[in-house]
Amino acid sequence: MPSLPNPPQREAIRYLDGPLLVLAGAGSGKTRVITQKIAYLIEECGFSAANIAAITFTNKAAKEMAERVGKLLKDKPRGLTISTFHALGVRILREEAKALGYKPQFSIFDSNDSYAIVADLAGTVDKATIRRLQSVISGWKNALIDPDHALQGAQDETEKLAAIAYTSYSATLKAYQAVDFDDLINLPVCLFRQHPEVLEKWQNRLRYLLVDEYQDTNACQYALLKLLAGPRAAFTAVGDDDQAIYGWRGADIENLRGLPRDYPKLKLIKLEQNYRSTVRILKAANALIAHNEKLFDKKLWSDLGMGDPITVTVCQDSEKEAESVVMKLQAHKFEHRGEFRDYAVLYRGNFQARALEKHLRDQRVPYLLSGGQSFFDKAEIKDITAYLRLLANSDDDPAFIRAVTTPKRGVGGATLEALGTYAGERHLSLFAAVFEEGFAQRVQPRQLAPLLEFCNFINRLEYRAAREPVEPVVDDLLTAIGYEAWLYDGDDQRSAVARWGNVLELAKWLTKKGEEDGKTLIELTQMIALINLLDKQDDGKGPDAVQLSTLHAAKGLEFKHVFLIGIEEGVLPHRESQSPEKIEEERRLMYVGITRAQRSLHLSYSEKRKMGKEVISCEPSRFIAEMGKDDLRFSGGKSESVPDKAGGAARLSAMKAMLSGGKVGG
Repeated sequence: MPSLPNPPQREAIRYLDGPLLVLAGAGSGKTRVITQKIAYLIEECGFSAANIAAITFTNKAAKEMAERVGKLLKDKPRGLTISTFHALGVRILREEAKALGYKPQFSIFDSNDSYAIVADLAGTVDKATIRRLQSVISGWKNALIDPDHALQGAQDETEKLAAIAYTSYSATLKAYQAVDFDDLINLPVCLFRQHPEVLEKWQNRLRYLLVDEYQDTNACQYALLKLLAGPRAAFTAVGDDDQAIYGWRGADIENLRGLPRDYPKLKLIKLEQNYRSTVRILKAANALIAHNEKLFDKKLWSDLGMGDPITVTVCQDSEKEAESVVMKLQAHKFEHRGEFRDYAVLYRGNFQARALEKHLRDQRVPYLLSGGQSFFDKAEIKDITAYLRLLANSDDDPAFIRAVTTPKRGVGGATLEALGTYAGERHLSLFAAVFEEGFAQRVQPRQLAPLLEFCNFINRLEYRAAREPVEPVVDDLLTAIGYEAWLYDGDDQRSAVARWGNVLELAKWLTKKGEEDGKTLIELTQMIALINLLDKQDDGKGPDAVQLSTLHAAKGLEFKHVFLIGIEEGVLPHRESQSPEKIEEERRLMYVGITRAQRSLHLSYSEKRKMGKEVISCEPSRFIAEMGKDDLRFSGGKSESVPDKAGGAARLSAMKAMLSGGKVGG
């Protein structure tokens, strides 16, 4: 990208006369507009850094933004907020917890923590039902529908049951002094609506807002933005309606449509020059996305030259497709003297990665898998680390709840609710509340006994964990809680073996780390928390490896060479996304995939694919034809084999004619 902003970028950076929407196409320099605008506000307009907030969707984007701003400003900006929506929500809630009846040290539950509560309330072990309930409750929270209104608006028996579960779920969270992920946006909105004086305080603190990836906001996030912006409406929203691919998780493209309605003085600036891709790649992307109904008209252009044609390879089946991609990638890398990190293979669903991984491993090609589950995210690893977290910090309420109920040890939901209520009233952690005389008077001795036994066990282990080597402490922990037997009781044999294997791997890793670094178990637990929080790659470049990723996880990234695989009807567009608006979102997903590529783009699809036990015939995705034929080069499959046979027959008859001609002439 050139060192100076182009004219539309410059206009967006300097515009301060009211609300602004920057419609930023893929690769058009949107992060640059946000970071340079922050610098402009501070250095040229006299804004204090503490009065500016830039809000993003991922920790990675926030980190990159903070680094770029740091390089632009001479003095380190004090108090500047660059964070995700959820991190901003946590900050507001910690500061204003009292107004909502929470202690500032409230716990934040992840989806596994809340899964356990929902499962308990629903009284079922059916995973699909529990996940469905979680998803419905999450949808209500993101649409700002409280339990009472959910119950009133329930359309059928299922929704009614979900609404009842939602009511109990909210009460349980409150009793535990805990919030879930959705509450981090939902509760600040409730807070601001109920307490105008608190809202005014935050409006005066955050006097200019910059919002990245605006098309991905849901109803709740939009409400939070409108409240914070207030009547002053000093904000810049940066977004692209062509990259709205998160409808399935509550993002609402209507928020883009609603901006001009809610802010009649809204200024619109389009960024259409792309600094990433060649002309051919952009031409195909523009042709594809033209099939969607447009909110705003824009057309990406580039002055990076025509570039290579886009290849489309037709493969016999998904196994052959994986093999072909790996061979092509290696040949391309050799020919262009590239590095593995220049390449990405993108796909619609994680199931498509398996065959690829096998062929990459066979060919000893290093690769990174993104969007897959990390080791520390596995349920069994989280179970054991809950105990470790409790050893490191007995005030960690989510860890307490997970440990005391996994494996179950005679502590029921009613006992925990009584404990949560008591701890909330006394502003104590759940662990500390167990030892209080006041709590002992509220429950039966048979309810108290298992809690005391558990807490005394943790205290004994904590004493040892700070002093002894790691191995005996971990071994004794696993034996004492009977985790292996519990796994085999609750799971099928194959799954239990795999999960127990993961637990042993964790124990081995902890022991090895403890010996190598001379660390106690307590110190290692804090290290696990950091591993979990920090991005897995330390240096910005990351290891030299091919990136495998779902299309959703690849948004915001770019690679010199991109392979898009499985471009078939039923895969992309997905077989469950056949309604017109869902097809539009699938098309945007394809558009995101195409616009990740800088120099070359390679598509492939299979003529047959194995689905479960059966092999089904596949049709090429409609999106291939929609990209326009001019810049696509097809190879493989029937398209190649049919002309070949014809050619062979023609050659054979020519030879026959020649031979017979020879005879005649002889």
